[in-house]
Amino acid sequence: MRPEPASSGDDAAALHARSVDHKESETMDLHDTIRTYRLFSGSYDIVFGPVFHPGRKDAVRIANDRPGQRILEVGVGTGLSLPHFRPDSRVTGIDVSAEMLAKAQRRATRLGLDHVEGLHVMDAENLEFSDSSFDAVLALYVASVVPNPARFAAEMRRVCIPGGTIVVVNHFTSENLLLRFMEKRVARLARHIGFHADFPFDTFRQDSQLSIREVRPSNLFGYWKLLRCVNEKPASSLG
Repeated sequence: MRPEPASSGDDAAALHARSVDHKESETMDLHDTIRTYRLFSGSYDIVFGPVFHPGRKDAVRIANDRPGQRILEVGVGTGLSLPHFRPDSRVTGIDVSAEMLAKAQRRATRLGLDHVEGLHVMDAENLEFSDSSFDAVLALYVASVVPNPARFAAEMRRVCIPGGTIVVVNHFTSENLLLRFMEKRVARLARHIGFHADFPFDTFRQDSQLSIREVRPSNLFGYWKLLRCVNEKPASSLG
């Protein structure tokens, strides 16, 4: 059965309850992210397509390793990853940017990607899907642009089946002293465009409660990390 966003009154009330306790600063961060993606939606493929391609392709290969999987991509953006999924998979994508999703929909239509079942405007911290709706969940270059990474990770764990695969590809604070210094200096400015430049891996690992089985360098100079996780722990209550 195709996973559909929840629409009942009880589900809507639960989603509202999970969202009303966001701090104002978090909401402003989300608005900053939406505004930034609206501005860059036209040039995103050119600027971020090639440099992020290796991590994107590796993540899909790891998550989509069996036929007939139900897969969710959180932060699908313009759909650059969609052509790399198996044709026998059933892929749902979500993003906060309607402009980015419009490009993803045009890509899926143009390339005849029949495995793409749905593309929805949705907040990664408040996923409108039932528990255990997907066999695998991917989040590519998203963890450092969500206001609350712990809530974001909890939602991925909630909608993924027990024992399912969760793959995260993201930039984390560099272990190089010079790069780390530069990241801290630009962190304040980066927050205003909805991006956490100073994003320590150990903090994310602890807060996310993800069962990380493998960490590998990804993309140019290994500046990004690919995390292969197994959904073992239940989503914690963050409300």
